Amino acid sequence: MKQSLNFLLEIDQLKQISRRTYISDGSRNENTAEHSWHVSMMAMTLWETYEHKENVNVQKSVKMLLLHDIVEIDAGDTYAFDLQGYQDKQNRERKAADRLFGMLPARTGEDFRQTWDEFEDRTSPEAVFAHIIDHIQPLMLNIATSGVSWKEHGIHSQQVLDRNSWIKDISPSIYAQIEAWVEKGIEMGWLKSL
Repeated sequence: MKQSLNFLLEIDQLKQISRRTYISDGSRNENTAEHSWHVSMMAMTLWETYEHKENVNVQKSVKMLLLHDIVEIDAGDTYAFDLQGYQDKQNRERKAADRLFGMLPARTGEDFRQTWDEFEDRTSPEAVFAHIIDHIQPLMLNIATSGVSWKEHGIHSQQVLDRNSWIKDISPSIYAQIEAWVEKGIEMGWLKSL
């Protein structure tokens, strides 16, 4: 039990990891713990409308979403459009996963690490669904906050579309929502248009 309690205390640090996305009222940046909770709720809520729901165990996707950003305690949050940060992101996060999941008793640690690897490598329908949810949450919040994060970082519409283009063939309905958000972002001047 002591190992598990130490791990649980360690992951409380997620509340201190600030992300670039703002909470829906635009008053402050969200933290990683809030993000993990929000994407988990989104998965449970949006699963019913997902084109491939019959292939997805939503509880497994939620587990992935609760675990996926724990590594940010050591690796930090890498902004979606930070090309330099993405160069060593995988190495930083895998090293963090080794340490953090290694804090747990063997069976739980191995289970959490396997679930995290499955999410990272997108090797199951649950991991693909979880990745889709993880990608659309910041878009939804950018629309709710009048694109504050997009404007702060000078993001243009093609960056958003390119980052999410892989979703188009998997979930046309979700991709149509992404396109609608991008169009609104351009129309309102929140996203630069090329």
